[in-house]
Amino acid sequence: MPTFMDFHDDLRLPAADIAAIGEGARAGVRDQFGVRQIELFHNPEGKVYCLLEAPDEVAVRQHHEALGVPCGDVHQVDQLR
Repeated sequence: MPTFMDFHDDLRLPAADIAAIGEGARAGVRDQFGVRQIELFHNPEGKVYCLLEAPDEVAVRQHHEALGVPCGDVHQVDQLR
């Protein structure tokens, strides 16, 4: 399945949300769009990068829309394996 990365410039996530995202990522949970969180990189200034496995860019955008999170640029990326 393809891997995508997106960026959020001002998304301050509460610690509980970060913990829940991490739990879902470790458990391999996929949402109704087939999207699975692989990793989340964040800092206190609200800079957030999502690394996701998804069928396509549309699914990534639907994933964010369902969470009520604006989604800017989405890039398909490759990982070291």
